[in-house]
Amino acid sequence: MKKITFNGLPAVVTGQMLKPGDKAPFFQLIGNSLEAITPERFAGKILVISCVPSLDTPVCSLETQRFNQEADRLPGEVWILTVSRDLPFAQARWCAAHGVKKIQTASDYRDYGFARDYGVLLEDLGLLTRAVFIIDKQGIIKYIQFVPEVTQEPNYEEVLAEIKKLL
Repeated sequence: MKKITFNGLPAVVTGQMLKPGDKAPFFQLIGNSLEAITPERFAGKILVISCVPSLDTPVCSLETQRFNQEADRLPGEVWILTVSRDLPFAQARWCAAHGVKKIQTASDYRDYGFARDYGVLLEDLGLLTRAVFIIDKQGIIKYIQFVPEVTQEPNYEEVLAEIKKLL
């Protein structure tokens, strides 16, 4: 079990316990235009999945904007996907308000499938915990970062260094 806190209090995170070297589980998320987002969309790319509780919170907003900035500096073979349980309409509104155009946002609002399969479900809150996954071009998980305190940002430098190892 992952040791995660939310505002300093222990949080229960449930779902599959993935590790680097595992094949990334299939997912079907919902994009901002209500289209299905599946791994096939990122075939042949390095996929960075940033999981956040809600784009409408300060830390999630900062994180997503930071990854949007970093995406501008990364080669086209790297794609960043931010996943939350926010409704697609809210994600689209948030992206437009913050000028986020370099990354894809997607929602797991329907059935918690992604949250359970990637082991990022904050059970008591029904939200995603803060985590980053890096999946190589063959669909293998190469890196996982679970942020120990949900209200803090991930270690961006570590994520970027791991991406560069795959280039």
